[in-house]
Amino acid sequence: MTDSMRLETLLDEHREFPPSDAFRAAAHAHSDAVYDEAAADREAFWAGWAGQLEWYERWNTVLEWKAPHARWFVGGRLNVAVNCLDRHMHSACRNKAALIWEGEPGDRRVLTYRDLYREVNKFANVLKALGVKRGDRVAIYLPMVPEVAIAMLACARIGAPHSVVFGGFSAESLRDRINDLGAVVLVTADGGYRRGQVVPLKREADEALEGCPTIRHVIVFQRRVGASGGDEAFVHIREGRDHWWHRLMQDAPAYCEPERMDAEDLLYILYTSGTTGKPKGIVHTTGGYLTQVVATTKLVFDLKDEDVYWCTADVGWVTGHSYIVYGPLALGATVLMYEGAPDWPDRNRFWELVERYAVTVFYTAPTAIRAFMKWGTEYPARHDLSSLRLLGTVGEPINPEAWIWYHHNIGGQRCPIVDTWWQTETGGIMITPLPGIVATKPGSATKPFPGIDVEVVDGEGRRIAVGGGLLAITTPWPGMLRTIWGDDERYRATYWSKWDGRYYFPGDGAKRDEDGYFWLLGRVDDVLNVAGHRLGTMEVESALVDHPAVAEAAVVGKHHEL
Repeated sequence: MTDSMRLETLLDEHREFPPSDAFRAAAHAHSDAVYDEAAADREAFWAGWAGQLEWYERWNTVLEWKAPHARWFVGGRLNVAVNCLDRHMHSACRNKAALIWEGEPGDRRVLTYRDLYREVNKFANVLKALGVKRGDRVAIYLPMVPEVAIAMLACARIGAPHSVVFGGFSAESLRDRINDLGAVVLVTADGGYRRGQVVPLKREADEALEGCPTIRHVIVFQRRVGASGGDEAFVHIREGRDHWWHRLMQDAPAYCEPERMDAEDLLYILYTSGTTGKPKGIVHTTGGYLTQVVATTKLVFDLKDEDVYWCTADVGWVTGHSYIVYGPLALGATVLMYEGAPDWPDRNRFWELVERYAVTVFYTAPTAIRAFMKWGTEYPARHDLSSLRLLGTVGEPINPEAWIWYHHNIGGQRCPIVDTWWQTETGGIMITPLPGIVATKPGSATKPFPGIDVEVVDGEGRRIAVGGGLLAITTPWPGMLRTIWGDDERYRATYWSKWDGRYYFPGDGAKRDEDGYFWLLGRVDDVLNVAGHRLGTMEVESALVDHPAVAEAAVVGKHHEL
């Protein structure tokens, strides 16, 4: 990309929504001092957040940077599960709801922090009894049930990196990921519910495992409502390899000594498909990742002890890792989990859940918001949504009209909206409003999180003060991916070759406006060249969905001889 290939920006949005005085006064971050502190000494800022975690041994160096490889909190030792569970056992938090769960058929469970602690310890011992050792990889292929968080935390407790595979993926996708990982254990379920049907996860897993020589054991959680113990009419259990979760848990010891992990030890591998080639196994480590997700969870969502927080993502995606499991639980939050579809059995299911559990913080995707718009305002209007105090969006740029609809019909014109930009690779939120400080603009992710350095640059890496170009992250950050599993050359080529290793390139176009706000324009490899003008797909899609007859739009370029 040269100067002549800068992205042109057509979206013109000037509406602003500052936080109310009451929200600002009560917010964790309520003045620009947090930005000033981070700008003055970025490493000290992140060290301050790391200091809020529980460490066996403190680090001796905050950051070692040998581009493109970072090591954060060098020499420090900690355990993520201890930070999410054990440290809450010494306070009243132990009897607080950690997970409020509702299945699509309507079944419900509540696990306190004490309950979750007990289940994680027992399942950690189950894994060890099956021969899982520190450093072994465990694949997880489960529906949205509490056991997915239990399995993740149990792996973290014993130092076995996990890789969660989205339950909607095929047997072939599961097989590819297991083989790339070299996983030794698969944790799955007989099925999961989606739009009234049972998704046969174990059957998919069995097909995948026909070509997975490294798997020694399969643990099967019994999810189907009304199934009898050890029900084999629906699933096949291979003797010696397959084990029912509940049977293994019956006699498992109640305490498992946690491993003392180095800050740079591997926590998990999560695969992202990208645009070409085989899926990339994104490597996230322990100390820096947990530091960033705790900081962003607390400040972006302004989480308080009394909040009921609901992120609607599946744990199979990075959003579920960072903002359902690790960030919120490390802070002792109450998290709502829901298994099924937003329109089952009717299109008011989400709003029914918000009302039933008095949800206060709600985080979802623009695609879902546009579906809600299409379905109509009568569905949220049936329910009392007055408990909500903060809304968020994640996954893609949100068009201004969807933002305004969300603000009016879900937030009642009183809830700040945090429009967040980040990626599987970044580990945590990178660009976002802080809701007690930043006046929001519909469609803009606004400003980098404190301690994150982001720029809009041209193809030569020169800063573009105002206008459109390429998004670049110019300094290392704690939650960044460390490499691609088994393929460091691909890591270098994919993310660091654009500007000769100077900056991280996320692959997105962006513009910066006169107020310094960032507007994400979509993937650069999707840019349209129309009559000599380079346009981001997001802006064209936004113009289309502004029409009242259009609920969703996807723009794809097509070659034309002219």
